[in-house]
Amino acid sequence: MKAIITVLGKDQVGIIAGVSSLLAKWNVNVLDISQTILQENFTMVMLADLENCSLSFTELTEKLSALGAEMDIAIRMQREDIFNAMHKI
Repeated sequence: MKAIITVLGKDQVGIIAGVSSLLAKWNVNVLDISQTILQENFTMVMLADLENCSLSFTELTEKLSALGAEMDIAIRMQREDIFNAMHKI
């Protein structure tokens, strides 16, 4: 399964490293990544392959959310098929 991970918050050192490290720890492969700084705000969207993830989707979502709370940023994950269905015109 593939998922879209979004990260939003005030720019700070270590955001990409923190999210990437957590994903690598649970064997999640990052397929694509886009990030930018809008004034003082960090934004990132990742496409991730959860095929070999050693956690359930819910468990990984909770770990990402906890990391976001730790770093004072918002991290959300959504299944790619649901994301695509929501953004279809």
